[in-house]
Amino acid sequence: MGLFSRREKAPKAIGDTQKSLSTRQSKSSLTSGSSIKSPGTNSRIMNRSSAGTTGSNGPGTPLTPFSPSHNPSIPKIDLPKPPDPELDPAGYLRSLGAVRERSKIITDKALRNDLRHFDVDMRKFSDVVTFVANIIKRDYDAPFTSIPPHGRHQHFAVGGRDRIAQLLATFPENVDNTEKCKRMIDLFLVSVLLDAGAGTKWSYKSAENGRIYRRSEGLAIASLEMFKAGVFSSDKNNKFQVDKDGLKQFTVEKLAQGLQSKPGNELAGLEGRAQLLIRLGKTLDEKKEFFGDDGRPGNMLDHIMCHPATLASSTVIVPLPVLWNVLMNGLAPIWPPSRTAINGVSLGDAWPCSSMPQPAQSPTSPTFSPFPNTTGQANGIAPWESILPFHKLTQWLTYSLMQPMQSIMKIHFAGQELLTGLPEYRNGGLFIDLGVLTLKQEDEERGLANYEAYCQRTGVKQVEVAPMFEPGDDVIVEWRGVTVGFLDRLCGEVNKVLRNELAGTELSLAQVLEAGSWKGGREMAEMSRPNTKEPPILIDSDGTVF
Repeated sequence: MGLFSRREKAPKAIGDTQKSLSTRQSKSSLTSGSSIKSPGTNSRIMNRSSAGTTGSNGPGTPLTPFSPSHNPSIPKIDLPKPPDPELDPAGYLRSLGAVRERSKIITDKALRNDLRHFDVDMRKFSDVVTFVANIIKRDYDAPFTSIPPHGRHQHFAVGGRDRIAQLLATFPENVDNTEKCKRMIDLFLVSVLLDAGAGTKWSYKSAENGRIYRRSEGLAIASLEMFKAGVFSSDKNNKFQVDKDGLKQFTVEKLAQGLQSKPGNELAGLEGRAQLLIRLGKTLDEKKEFFGDDGRPGNMLDHIMCHPATLASSTVIVPLPVLWNVLMNGLAPIWPPSRTAINGVSLGDAWPCSSMPQPAQSPTSPTFSPFPNTTGQANGIAPWESILPFHKLTQWLTYSLMQPMQSIMKIHFAGQELLTGLPEYRNGGLFIDLGVLTLKQEDEERGLANYEAYCQRTGVKQVEVAPMFEPGDDVIVEWRGVTVGFLDRLCGEVNKVLRNELAGTELSLAQVLEAGSWKGGREMAEMSRPNTKEPPILIDSDGTVF
């Protein structure tokens, strides 16, 4: 069959299954008189217009498993500004707004074909737009309002089976919506943390149906079945949870058993994933203000619902930075300590990049080294300006955790437009495979030498050779930076191409990620490298970045 001849119908409404899941809505203790103050003002928010909706920017989006119906009466709220980078550079670089703002510097250079590691041919960008638009038209019916926002839930539904709805239906009547939502937050958070690249060798055989799953879907099914077996819970009365004591005793061997990783079926970055879960257990214990005395990820729901910035009205409205703060500050200790830091504050998924403004004394090299703990300036450029933040896993968590909170608790998150495209190898690989980005010869030669050394070290057979770099390599950081900007541009251009079919609506970035760029990157990899299905640039990852 031709590339665009396969047509998979859009996900159907849950119908009777969803109706069977309906229970009483948990009531918030906040009053309808709650208000939010804009920075520097005392204005209330009740008379302002909507800040946006989930799933689609236009009206008429049907209720999907994890996207609440459009409510035009939702007021707009003023979102808090990110910290001033001159006063708090670490706080700024850890903020969500910094991702798009800093990546724009790299994107502007790309548009001028002035990148350090890639040649850029913007004449090929229309090919990417056409490719993504055709995938959307192939898999969904116009006006495409059935496209869900990008999130982990879709991976659980591989094969057209809504496993999350089925799981929710198994809970007894005395489990209210609040507890249902907490259980899904528990599951989704652990599943996302396990969702780095799986590698080409690994697959998972479902204990429930005997089918084989790979990559992100395989990791989703594996984590779901581990969750249902109570692997992450210490409570004998409730195996459907993740808690601090259930994770503190976690081991690499236990994770390997759960994920079926063994000789001949090795999961890439297994030890890094296990250590991430072990550190999560300790963090759930330490960060009681977010995760409660019993140390459950799902307890963040209590923190969010009772936060002073949360508006309780007919629809609970949560500023997205409230959730972002929980994930960035609440989960900060889980990330490896060797990442970039400023004044002793770890920045997480943020890296020095030679294509960013450079202070005179700033060390730059093609390989990652932690940024010096200083905020001093040289030549008028502060050291923080050379760092490029992404926070990919935290954004992936945000996209994913919003879904159960929106569906089960009917929470509206204001400020979703702050989220960016995810700078990972599927989205980024799409622009390489379709010719917009081409790795420069010197870097390609270095990457191929890295791959050869990797194969010798690990015993991997060289089937389809591709350049390889570590996550903090300057090549990878630049590639990820331009990916963020190009995904914004792609979203705008796809909406233009599909204008007639959209019939007055508009696809959100989260929908384009879900239905187009991520899926398109995977399909291009399958066509370009059919034996391994790997991206055009390989990542020697520890299991905590991609």
